[in-house]
Amino acid sequence: MIVKRLGRIDYPAVFAAMQDFTATRSDDTADEIWLCEHPPVFTQGLSGKPEHLLKDLGIAVVQIDRGGQITYHGPGQVVAYLLLDLRRRQITVRGLVQRIEQAVIDLLADYGVSAARRDGAPGVYVGEAKIAALGLRIKHGCSYHGVSLNVDMDLRPYDAINPCGYEGLAVTQLRALLPNCEGECDTVKVGDALAEHLARQLEEATS
Repeated sequence: MIVKRLGRIDYPAVFAAMQDFTATRSDDTADEIWLCEHPPVFTQGLSGKPEHLLKDLGIAVVQIDRGGQITYHGPGQVVAYLLLDLRRRQITVRGLVQRIEQAVIDLLADYGVSAARRDGAPGVYVGEAKIAALGLRIKHGCSYHGVSLNVDMDLRPYDAINPCGYEGLAVTQLRALLPNCEGECDTVKVGDALAEHLARQLEEATS
């Protein structure tokens, strides 16, 4: 598993790169995880409904080809894109979603935060609030897009949307859940830990 750290990068550039990587990969291409942050952007999935954008904040809305509705990306959020050959790993889409969710749950447990998944609502939740959003695209048996984890960010843009299409859905972040966040809410540190948990889950799935 190759892990690449892209830093803070505009969303359209990564979106195009994921599509190109997936379109040109061969049976021998190694799987990769890309870690990054994005400047403020809303992304709207294939089934996205425009009414889930409640007000215009001047933040770009990018139409993309993952599943799901609208979500927000911004500084202080860790995004992990999973570019995987699911056929080679012999893992189903459902299995991949569960593995991604479990990686986030395990990571949060390392910080003493109890989190869970919800049936029919992909992502990870702490109580009633969503802390991680998940969306994938599968093409020719290979995945791209991935998971975003709120770490230490401005959550106010979420007030302008129905997150993931759910009206009134609360969102939270790691900073709000730790009594002392100094040194713990660093996105590079959290991103590296997330990549380790994702890699472990994927290796367990194929062992």
